[in-house]
Amino acid sequence: MRLVRYGRPGKEKPGLIDEEGKLRDLSGVITDINVSQLSDKALRKLAKIPHESLPLVRGNPRFGVPLVGIGKFIGIGLNYADHAAESGMPEPKEPIVFMKAISCLNGPDDAVMLPQGSKKTDWEVELGVVIGTRARYVSEEDALNYVAGYCVVNDISERSFQLEHGPQWDKGKGCDTFGPVGPWLVTRDEVFDVQKLDLYLELNGKRMQTGSTETMIFTVAQIVSYLSRFMTLEPGDVIATGTPPGVGQGRKPQRFLKKGDTLRLGIAGLGEQQQDVIGWAQ
Repeated sequence: MRLVRYGRPGKEKPGLIDEEGKLRDLSGVITDINVSQLSDKALRKLAKIPHESLPLVRGNPRFGVPLVGIGKFIGIGLNYADHAAESGMPEPKEPIVFMKAISCLNGPDDAVMLPQGSKKTDWEVELGVVIGTRARYVSEEDALNYVAGYCVVNDISERSFQLEHGPQWDKGKGCDTFGPVGPWLVTRDEVFDVQKLDLYLELNGKRMQTGSTETMIFTVAQIVSYLSRFMTLEPGDVIATGTPPGVGQGRKPQRFLKKGDTLRLGIAGLGEQQQDVIGWAQ
C-alpha cells in the first residue's frame, strides 16, 4: 500500500494511492495514519479493504508527512562511500548516528526555509525507514520484520551549523522545514529489494544526485539492528539512511541553496518530492 496524509497543515486526513494512482480517502475507516496503524496486523487489515470502495479525492490536495506521531527522527551519516569521499571524510567503520529535531518535519512539497544566518544549506535525498514494531537488540536477519515501510526523505543540512560550530551535527540538521518526508509511506511488502532502489535529486532542473541503495556501506537491516543496540526503536520512528554523492558541499565549486531555488527528488517506487526554497521568516 501507498499510505498518505493529505490536506492543509494540521488538518490532514488519511488516504491511500490506489493501483491507478488515484487518491482515496481513508477517514471513514481510520482517524489517521498514526503509530497504531503501523503494526503488521493493522496494515493487513487496511490492505483487505477494496480500494475501489473508498471515496475518491478530487483535485490535487497538499500531501503532509505520511504519518503522525513520529517519536524519533534518526539520521545516518556518510553511508555511501562515494559521498564520504566527496565530503573529504573517511569511510566509517560503524554507522554515524545523529538526530534530527522532530520540529523540522515538513510535507514533501512544502517550502524549505533557509534559517537565519544560513550560508551553506545543502540537499540530501535519502531512503527513509519507518519502524512498525518495537525493536530492541534485534538481529540483522530479523531486522526488516520490524519495518512498517519506506519513504523519501530530504535530509536538508546547514553545513556551517553542522561542521563549524562544534562536533555535534544536530545543529545543522534540525532547523525548521529541514525534514521533508513523503509523499507516501510504502509498506514493506511493496518493496521487493530495499537494497536495489534508485535515488535522484535535481536542482532547478539539473541532475545533482544519482545513486542506488545498492551502494550503501551499511544496509537497512544492519542499520536497524545496530540502532536497536543503543536505543529502543518505537513504532513511528523514522530513520534517514544516508545520501549518495552529488551534494552541494562536495561540488567544485561548492553550490548551496539560495532563495528561489527548486528541488525535485525521488526514489524508485516511493514517489517524488518538490520544494521551493524561501528566505527565513519569523
